[in-house]
Amino acid sequence: MRVPNSVVLPVGTHVDCCQEQEVAEKTHDIMARITAMLAERKSNLAHFIDNLEGSEEPKFYVDQWERLKEMESCTLTILNLVAVNCTDHHAIRKLEATILKHVRNEELFPEVVRVLPPVYRQVEAAIADIAGSEEAAEHGMMDLQYLLSKLSQHENLASLSRELLQDILRYLHRIGLIVWYEEIKHLESTVFLQPTFLITMFKLLVRHQLVQQLESIS
Repeated sequence: MRVPNSVVLPVGTHVDCCQEQEVAEKTHDIMARITAMLAERKSNLAHFIDNLEGSEEPKFYVDQWERLKEMESCTLTILNLVAVNCTDHHAIRKLEATILKHVRNEELFPEVVRVLPPVYRQVEAAIADIAGSEEAAEHGMMDLQYLLSKLSQHENLASLSRELLQDILRYLHRIGLIVWYEEIKHLESTVFLQPTFLITMFKLLVRHQLVQQLESIS
C-alpha cells in the first residue's frame, strides 16, 4: 500500500483441504475483503487530509499533509487470486507460469524491458559458479568481503568494487537469486547464496500444525 504503482497477486494455499465449491466461495470472499479494505483506506486518507486542510493552523501540518497526499496517489493493482494446492507439483508450476505471465505484461510493468550492464550478468554467473562449487558450504552463507575477493579472482571482474557489487547484490536479491539483508545490522555483511536453504530452515521452524506435532512427541 505504501509502494507507488505496486502490483499484488493474492495466492490462496491449502486448496487440498477444501471442496471445489468452498474454494470458489473463499476466493470470492477474499477478493471482496481486499476491495473493501482498499475502499476503506482511500476513505480514511481522504478524511485525514480534509481534517488537516480544515485545521486552524494548516501550515503546521504541511509535512503530514504531503505524506498523506503521497500515499493517496499510490496506485495499487490487485490481480485475481490464484488458488494453489501446494502438495501438487503441477499446481506450483502453474502458479509460476501465472506469475511470469503477469511480470511480462508491459501494461502492468512498463519498465519490464530493461538492459542491464554486462557486469551484472558476469557477476550473476560467477556467483552461481561459486555457490555450486565444492568449497561452498551447503548453507550458502558467505561473508560479503570474502565474496568480493572470490569474484575479483575472475579475469573480467578483477576491478569490481564493493560499491558496484552491493548494487548488483540488491538486484540479485530482488530477483530472488540470492538473499542479502543489508538493512539488518547483524546480517549486512552476510550474503546467502542458497535461498533454498533458508526456505528449508524456515519450513522446519514455521509449519502448519507445528504445536500439535510437538505435543505429540512423548
